[in-house]
Amino acid sequence: MFIVENYLLAVVFCVVTMLCWGSWANTQKLVRKEWRFELFYWDYVLGIFFISLFGAFTLGSFGENGRPFLTDIAQADTSNIWSALFGGIVFNLANILLTAAIAGAGMAVAFPIGIGLALVIGVLINYLLHAKGDPMLLFSGVALITLAIILNAIAYHRHSRSSSNKSVGKWILVSILAGILMSTFYPFIAAGMDLENFVTPMAGKMTPYTASVVFATGILISNLLFNSILMRRPLEGAPIHYSEYFKGKSGIHLVGILGGGIWGVGNLFNLIAAGKAGPAISYGLGQGATLIAALWGVLIWKEFKGSSGPVNVLIASMFVLFVVGLGLVIAAGN
Repeated sequence: MFIVENYLLAVVFCVVTMLCWGSWANTQKLVRKEWRFELFYWDYVLGIFFISLFGAFTLGSFGENGRPFLTDIAQADTSNIWSALFGGIVFNLANILLTAAIAGAGMAVAFPIGIGLALVIGVLINYLLHAKGDPMLLFSGVALITLAIILNAIAYHRHSRSSSNKSVGKWILVSILAGILMSTFYPFIAAGMDLENFVTPMAGKMTPYTASVVFATGILISNLLFNSILMRRPLEGAPIHYSEYFKGKSGIHLVGILGGGIWGVGNLFNLIAAGKAGPAISYGLGQGATLIAALWGVLIWKEFKGSSGPVNVLIASMFVLFVVGLGLVIAAGN
């Protein structure tokens, strides 16, 4: 199977993750006027699952190093499989709330608050479990990113107040809840892999390719429960029936699958990089997607259009803090 052999390539893979995780939500934005996010999410989950299988049977099965996917999953301990599966369930609950917040408040708000918070908590958790990297640089970067999250929440609150958006508090709360949940899923995947040796992984442990498939399976199965509940009791709007999903045009379904595929590529690259960069740095850089999503929201979707001067200063400061903070996270691994 394909394995990352040096730290620089691991950082490149994490940057790809950052771009993927920060860009998938554009697909939801493309269809939001004619397709509720709950319907979009069914296709999005399928996209994640399909891309994980594709990666497992290609990069995860060719080459001399490591164990091919089918061999690897056959020898994996049940406890490790359950760990990655549970990680998928936790992630899905977090991500479906994040997607709701994106639909309600926009990418420039949901990502900095939700994923930014997940980055801060997740880096701390992953570092405590697998200490790798310079703690001073790592935690300094996390501190700057925390400040960036606070500035973004303040900017959104002021902008929403000036535009008479009464749901500001609800979407900030949903984003925070999504972020807290999002911060906890990664250790469950990492626990199922042998992060010290992808070439000849420990018996019973999984390669990143196998872990990605098991994780995606957890997302797929749990979505039958989580999204069904959300369709009956939506956070906003009227309840939705399953029949509406099957009335959707093929193009709309493909957009959702594309969104899931983009996220899935980022997830696979992140897990592959974790062996060389360490889970704290790999996860932290991946969740730098916050910056990418905020750029999309501000520059392309104009989510802060018409904001006052002070709000624009807060947004600009948020970007600067995120860039510097992510730079420190990268430097922490050298």
